[in-house]
Amino acid sequence: MNALPPLEAQDRPARLTVGVVGAGRVGPALAAALQLAGHRPVAVSGVSDASVRRAAELLPDIPLVAPAEVLARADLVLLTVPDDALAGLVSGLAETGAVRPGQLLVHTSGRYGTAVLDPATRAGALPLALHPAMTFTGTSVDVQRLAGCSFGVTSPDELRMAAEALVIEMGGEPEWIAESARPLYHAALAIGANHLVTLVAQSMELLHEAGVQAPDRMLGPLLGAALDNALRSGDAALTGPVARGDAGTVAAHIAELRRHAPQSVAGYLAMARTTADRALDHGLLKPELAEDLLEVLAGSGDGPGTTPGAPDASGPDPDAPGHGPGEGDR
Repeated sequence: MNALPPLEAQDRPARLTVGVVGAGRVGPALAAALQLAGHRPVAVSGVSDASVRRAAELLPDIPLVAPAEVLARADLVLLTVPDDALAGLVSGLAETGAVRPGQLLVHTSGRYGTAVLDPATRAGALPLALHPAMTFTGTSVDVQRLAGCSFGVTSPDELRMAAEALVIEMGGEPEWIAESARPLYHAALAIGANHLVTLVAQSMELLHEAGVQAPDRMLGPLLGAALDNALRSGDAALTGPVARGDAGTVAAHIAELRRHAPQSVAGYLAMARTTADRALDHGLLKPELAEDLLEVLAGSGDGPGTTPGAPDASGPDPDAPGHGPGEGDR
């Protein structure tokens, strides 16, 4: 992790009044981090009971008001609403005249760059996209976790210094993402983080079914080592029966999953096919071993009544490695 040089006084943003529109898990934590840097939260909007509790915990004594009132009180406004609600919120605020010229308007969506803020920009707002690449709990621990957290940043050239300064003041490190690359950037993070939670939770359930009393304790060191190895070495860290080409073991896995957890078979097959594909490309899986393995994966299908390793009457799975047009382009 590259350490960034300390900000000179002339590079620091002025002390700002801060407002939060959408007191979900992210907004209050970022506002609390900005408060530690000397900025002053002045208003929060939130509707649900959970939002009210989060605001009270992380931003005590800060009034809860309507979104338009947040913009009226704050120099810097954090728009921390779900991705699908962001465009409508921005348009509504701009149409009602809530946006003030010179006001910093910051959204935290990974999906969008600054184009989604165009209605507010036309009204004079200064647009920034600052997406913290971290999962949030909605508690004070999130403020501590921002230390060293990467932020996916998109901004106009003239606001790059301000964007960088705000991220650094929150304890993060800016990573510049082009407007056109935001959807791909966000998809990459979702694959790595969101799907990881699903896989770990599923693994814990299966271990419990197998009689393991403390699945979390068993998985902790294993997953910690696997994550560290993957971050250091990428595909070279692949291990296990798929990467080795142990078709018999994989067939046994599928049979057991069909018996005890049929809902997990589709995910196992999808990940095994992807792992086999990457192991082949990286030279870890020998082609002569891959053939039997891919036959097991292609013949297993995704339905609960299919026998592992048996031929699929519908033919090879077009999504399996080695099948279908364009396979050489992957």
